[in-house]
Formats: sequence, C-alpha cells, structure tokens
Amino acid sequence: MDINETPHNPLGIDGIEFVEYATSQPLALGALLERMGFAATARHRSREVTLYRQGAMNVIVNADPRALPQAGDAPQSTVISAIALRVRDADAAYRHAIAMGAWAIQTRAGVMELNIPGVHGAGDSILYFVDRFRDFSIYDVDFKPIPHAPSQPPALAGMHFFGVVQAIGEGRTAEWVDFYQQLMDFRPLPEGRYFGVVPKGMLLESPCHGFYLQLVEPPAGAGGLQWEEQLIRVGFGAPDVLGAVRELKQRGIVFVDREAAQSSEKGALTQLYKGGVSFELVVSTPGGQHA
Repeated sequence: MDINETPHNPLGIDGIEFVEYATSQPLALGALLERMGFAATARHRSREVTLYRQGAMNVIVNADPRALPQAGDAPQSTVISAIALRVRDADAAYRHAIAMGAWAIQTRAGVMELNIPGVHGAGDSILYFVDRFRDFSIYDVDFKPIPHAPSQPPALAGMHFFGVVQAIGEGRTAEWVDFYQQLMDFRPLPEGRYFGVVPKGMLLESPCHGFYLQLVEPPAGAGGLQWEEQLIRVGFGAPDVLGAVRELKQRGIVFVDREAAQSSEKGALTQLYKGGVSFELVVSTPGGQHA
C-alpha cells in the first residue's frame, strides 16, 4: 500500500495506541491509574511491565530500571516515556519518519518479543508506530492476561485519549512545529484557540483529527525554574467533564481548585501526584468532536 495515498495524512495515523510511563514506583502509579478508571489487564511475559486499560485506551507501566532516564542530579521517579501511534503500515511509517530526519532508536526487543519501530521524541521519549491494533494486537504476543481481570474494561464517563502536553525549551516552538508537521503532518491551530482549562502554548492537531499535542514553553520570568523538554501530561476527553469529575472525585482523585484552572464544563486538571504525574480532562466526544 502506498504510504502517500492520503496526501494530508502521510503515515495513515489513526489515533493513539498506547501511552507508556516509565516508573520506579509501579504500585503507586498503578493505584492512581485504577482510581482514574483503568484496570490492570495483562503483564509482560519477560519484563516488569503491566498493561492498564479502559475503553479504547491502553496505558503501559514500565518498571524496568533501564526505562527511566539516568541523566540529571535528581532523576524523576515517573515519566511519560513513549507514545505509540496507530498507523496504516508501521514499517513504512518508520521509513518515512527517518527519511524526513527523525532519529532512529535502537531496538529493545528480546527473544520472542515484537520489534515495534520507533523514533526519538521529546527528551528521552520515543514515538512508536503500531499497525497491529484490530483483530490481532501487539499485546497478544508480548503480554499474558491477568487471571480474572477484565480484558476490555469499559471507559469511565466516556473517557478517551484527547492528547499529550509537551514541555519545550524557550524559543523552540517553531522547531517542534516543524518536527511534527514534516514527519506526520500535524497542523498548528490558529493562535489563541485552546481546549480545556490550561490555555497555554501551541496546539497541534493530528492529521486524523482525533487528538492533539500541546507545546508549552517555560513561563515568562522563570529563569530559575527547572524546565526540561519532555512529555509532561496526558489529556483525556470526556463528553461531560463535570460528570466525569464527580465520578473521579468519588474514586479519590483530587482536582486543582485554583481560579486559573478551576474545573468547568470545558475541562479540569488533577493535582500533581507522587512522581510528578497529573491528568487533564477536556470536553470531547470519541471521534474528535469538542467545544
């Protein structure tokens, strides 16, 4: 199949397959995900990796010590280490990305494991390309179901992946816009158009119109602030944000109540949890319709 048959979606992107966290605190992160409505459904056959699911969303918790960045005086205990994009042809998508200047990653596949092609993303993160997500998935090979766990737990309050927030260096917005536009044909939204309750930075829309990337430079006057280029937060869409907030509060999730980011029908922001993890809710229905 010709990778260029869809001119404005060169990789045939069709949403986010999974978001992966690398962590030294897998139990704490797992408990937080369960409060967010996810259920542990499977474990990797040979590594300290657990698959959490709800609805159409997959989140991977990777507790392999090699998965965390080793640089820095005080390395983070939990980071978003990878995003996997659903594409028409993973190998063709990988070759296209490399041809457009992306940096290849070294394969991490072991014996009897799938080799998922990917390139370097923000910081130490990886952008994977996955084309096995329908009748046969990548999890059928690498993971073993957890006994008595639900294989397809329903989505809480209609939640679905909405996007990912990425911290970038000062003055680097144009470079990152070029990176995502050239590699995958993400398109910047008009200046001043935002979703949710955190109106900052630049929003890029995926070519499938199903999710967004938010690029955020350090705030003005933040000279002493430690600010590294990395993926910092996952956003979930929900048709009824305030209804989702009520359900999540009942499950023990705490939301930011400051005036600047107060929960509303447009969106909500959780507190920063142990390890530096937070989540965002944005009004949206599955399929990309939002306010």
